[in-house]
Amino acid sequence: MISIISITFEILTYIIFIRVILSWFPHNPYQPAIRLIYQISNSILNPIRNAVSPIGGIDISPIIAIFIIQLIKNIILNSLFA
Repeated sequence: MISIISITFEILTYIIFIRVILSWFPHNPYQPAIRLIYQISNSILNPIRNAVSPIGGIDISPIIAIFIIQLIKNIILNSLFA
């Protein structure tokens, strides 16, 4: 159970990281794998983007999202060990 939770949160972190990397290069947004990455990452990033404005024109929502994902993962895993 613990490994499933850990892997799930790690996959979410990787998806956001891949989304950031994709923003640096031209790509086909209609390709099924890329669409899936965008769908999953948008569900996490959009609420953060609505709450936090870009700083100096730089979108910091992926950094905040990864921090929140890791925080939630640690809270859940620590509560399972307690």
